[in-house]
Amino acid sequence: MEGLEELAGRAAAGEKAALDELLARIRPEVMRRCSRFLPCREDAEEAAQDVLVTVATKIGTLRETARFAPWLGVVTSNCARQTYRSLKRRFNEHTTEDPPERLDPRTTSVIAGSRIDLLEALEALERSKPQLVSPFVLRDLGGLSYNEIAEQLDTPLGTIKARIHEARGLMAARLGVVDPAR
Repeated sequence: MEGLEELAGRAAAGEKAALDELLARIRPEVMRRCSRFLPCREDAEEAAQDVLVTVATKIGTLRETARFAPWLGVVTSNCARQTYRSLKRRFNEHTTEDPPERLDPRTTSVIAGSRIDLLEALEALERSKPQLVSPFVLRDLGGLSYNEIAEQLDTPLGTIKARIHEARGLMAARLGVVDPAR
């Protein structure tokens, strides 16, 4: 069976059959990663669909020297976070109505999800220190290695490690996590 990187290369070169196979092969992993952000299955499916559309429309922009897996990690985290923002905005729009109509559970499910605290903390981190978000998300939620993140973000390895360390500290403080080392 052909490797994912080779398949992505053929898809990036414009081969439709390769793109179709690539999308079918990455769908389960994309869904799993989206579920890390969005605990409600319907929300994760919405984000996963956005990822697949983005991959299909933007695969041609992938640099020849870039690896597909880290790029997919960035696309997945960005789409999941954007889906969360969209759901939150729709929820807020509905709750300002007087009297509020019965809310569609699909648009409010993220509000009741167990990862709200994480997504809210990520939004706060993005407002205060946006350069920390991508490395943190790729490492702690995407599971990429430090080297893969440095390569994907075209940033020195030491800078990536420092950003992840700082982001973890800020996220822990925001989430009320006590560091056992202190």
